[in-house]
Amino acid sequence: MTDAIIVQRLLLITAIAGAIGYERERHGRAAGFRTHILVGVGSCLVMLTGIYLTELYHQTTDIDPTRMAAQVISGIGFLGAGTILRSGTSVRGLTTAASLWAVTGVGLAVGAGFLMGALVASAILMVALFGFASLERVMRKEQ
Repeated sequence: MTDAIIVQRLLLITAIAGAIGYERERHGRAAGFRTHILVGVGSCLVMLTGIYLTELYHQTTDIDPTRMAAQVISGIGFLGAGTILRSGTSVRGLTTAASLWAVTGVGLAVGAGFLMGALVASAILMVALFGFASLERVMRKEQ
């Protein structure tokens, strides 16, 4: 993997995660622009590191680059749980927790070079966050 590919992947996840984080920031959520970028870039870097180690040691030992990624997925649950607040019967922060988890997946995909999957998933995430907020308000009023 070349340095240019590494930089390209890290910059791509910065843009994707930043856009998703911007939507959360607009709504005044605790995990906003910077948090989403940090999570996305961190998960991308973990995946890149797994791939790098696989390439580096492929002659001497078996290395599974997905093992590090699996730990990222479990660890993000801790960060996501910190964004969920419960007050009486009301629960806030579920969408932010879910967006952090999704950005982690996108970061791992970008890091692995699965760019089409990352871009399509990102488009779906953007539509869900930016486009469906008004639809969700309408659905709540109908109840």
